[in-house]
Amino acid sequence: MSARRRVVLLVALAAAAAVAVVAAAIVSSDGESATPTVEEAAGPREGRPPLSLALGFRTDAEARDLSRATGLYEKGRTAEAGALFARHDSLEAKVGAALASWPRGSLDRLEQLGKLYPEEAVVQLNLGLARLWANRGDPVAAWRAAAEAEPDTPYAILAGNVLYPKLPRGLPAFIPSFGAAPEVTRLPPARQLDALRVRAERGRVRDGLLYGVGLQRVGRSVSARAAFEKAARGAPADAEAQVAAAVGAFDKADPAIAFGRLGPLTRRFPHEPSVRFHLGVLLLWTGRIDEAERQLRLASRTRPGSPLAKEATRYLETIRKARS
Repeated sequence: MSARRRVVLLVALAAAAAVAVVAAAIVSSDGESATPTVEEAAGPREGRPPLSLALGFRTDAEARDLSRATGLYEKGRTAEAGALFARHDSLEAKVGAALASWPRGSLDRLEQLGKLYPEEAVVQLNLGLARLWANRGDPVAAWRAAAEAEPDTPYAILAGNVLYPKLPRGLPAFIPSFGAAPEVTRLPPARQLDALRVRAERGRVRDGLLYGVGLQRVGRSVSARAAFEKAARGAPADAEAQVAAAVGAFDKADPAIAFGRLGPLTRRFPHEPSVRFHLGVLLLWTGRIDEAERQLRLASRTRPGSPLAKEATRYLETIRKARS
């Protein structure tokens, strides 16, 4: 693996660990393997396509079966996985059942589901993966359909991972310099987002930003962007609110939008580490590692000892290890 690829992978891991307000359950048999790319395909691939299901905080009997079945699928115990998927009639279960019989009729069944449910991202995402593995049809069209059909879901983010495999997985997260109140963090994860929403409705900027962070963490990037924009409009002189709105606007298809908003903030708020830190993060997400290091060093020296200065130092250490 190239040094650049190691940096890309470790940056995504560092970002995921940076803030934990709430977390969605994304069940994926892809594990930590490299994101598949269309360019690599020269014929049908060995093995089975990865199976990706976003179950959120569900703990009902079906969710437990789907989670267990996905684990069995990953281990190659496809007959057992198929039996569990067959117990249920949801789209997630139908997608899982289709892939569990791979390659016997799997792609044809998923193509049928794709025609029946053209606006269901779970179908389109996994259809694209199946097309890639079989080297039949256009996987990119299915992934684009997934992202366009349900942009405010983890499926859209997963589709972005395969549409832009050279970029870190997921989307860059806004990392605040402050944490959620104990009365929120003590709650079970499934209740934290609602608590953050209620607090945000009171109108305080920090509560609005934390709600946006929570939405990002459950894969609702469109809603997060709206929460950050609302906070930024209500607090035009607040550096973190303006940074959050810029980060929330990041789009792998057009990163210039976010950079166009974040770059000028370095002049408006020269002594705020949040600006340089997040500029460094966005540069990492677009592969400009050397420039990202420069910005992260500036962040680490701006208000030394502050939470984001320390976070910048952690990112720099991640990059150093990836390069060694």
